[in-house]
Amino acid sequence: MSESDFEVPAGIDVLRVFRGPDGRHGNVLGVVRDGRSHPDRASRQALAARLGFSETVFVDDPERGHVDIYTPGLRLPFAGHPLVGAAWLLDLEVLELPVGEVFARQDGEFTWITARPEWASPHTLERYGSAAEIEALTGPPPGEGRLYVWAWEDEAAGRVRARAFPRRDDTIVEDEATGAAALLLSAELGRALNITQGRGSQILTAPAPDGTVEVGGRVSLAAVRARR
Repeated sequence: MSESDFEVPAGIDVLRVFRGPDGRHGNVLGVVRDGRSHPDRASRQALAARLGFSETVFVDDPERGHVDIYTPGLRLPFAGHPLVGAAWLLDLEVLELPVGEVFARQDGEFTWITARPEWASPHTLERYGSAAEIEALTGPPPGEGRLYVWAWEDEAAGRVRARAFPRRDDTIVEDEATGAAALLLSAELGRALNITQGRGSQILTAPAPDGTVEVGGRVSLAAVRARR
């Protein structure tokens, strides 16, 4: 899909979450503002598969921030980039999920969420020797389960180069920007990070003393063409 043009059914906003400093890239997110249009899990899963985005969010209560998250193949109790995107689009301070309340805030051009590492789906965090090794990968390394490969670009400054491979049986071979994996890496290292992921997306993290981690980035609307 191009950077600027998506063909989607009416009533769906398409965002790019964790855009880079140059305004490019970011992981694509579909947001169904009226969750009643797809009232059951089967219809939501079918739409998420049809759209083919890494995640699609269904908004069940825009005032309370009650949202429901799907990949093309499964429902998720928590995910980072959908929540950053939904918080930005709906201007929410709290999002309600099966795992608990996720707090959100706006800080200039960045939208932040606060979450607990145990809410994130398990990822294998594999450190490489250099950013060049990360960039040289032509696809997911062999194995099963979510893989987040990373290397220091500048350890003193907390700058990381990363890529994410879901390695699940759906259409997503690589995630452009993955908030949950960034959260887990920040928690494991115990420090704030400035992550460049995928083709050039940017994710910021900041762990707190209470064990939570803030994850933040830039969000913008993508251009769409309505599909009938």
